[in-house]
Amino acid sequence: MQPVPQPTADETRANASFAALLSALSRPGQIQTLPTSGEAGVIEALLDRECRVACADPRLLPQVMQTGALIAEIPQADHVFLGQMTTAAPLNDICIGSDLYPDAGATVVVNATFDNGVRLGLTGPGIDGETTVQIAGLPADFWQLRKQRIRYPMGFDLFLLDGARVMGLPRSTTLEVL
Repeated sequence: MQPVPQPTADETRANASFAALLSALSRPGQIQTLPTSGEAGVIEALLDRECRVACADPRLLPQVMQTGALIAEIPQADHVFLGQMTTAAPLNDICIGSDLYPDAGATVVVNATFDNGVRLGLTGPGIDGETTVQIAGLPADFWQLRKQRIRYPMGFDLFLLDGARVMGLPRSTTLEVL
């Protein structure tokens, strides 16, 4: 009988991060917990040599480069790490896919604060009826610009990070500022 390989601590952490991210997108508006705080766990779980990545924070570049991912400008990036946003303007450049390839839309990661700030009503797949969330720390026009850019099935998927807590808002989620 051959021994079964045991996952390393890094593999276990990356798998737990991936599971939390998948759960966050599957259940929009519900907060999930990552095993580590900040973008590090997201980078470890999502990026590989086939990804193109844009980072607003140059301090993330060494970790991104360790994954083998290519550094790209926002319009060409599959994954966009915007950090703490002061302007929503970068949303204008994010790839939303095309009619033939809507899945080519980017995944965007942004820092935010949960449980206070703007109240949003969310509806769509993965939400039983409607749910309400509160999010702070984003530019005032962020939600309006997101709404303008999403043309389902085209659009971008969004991960909001608050320390080790993550909330996913896929392009299929409709939101209304309350």
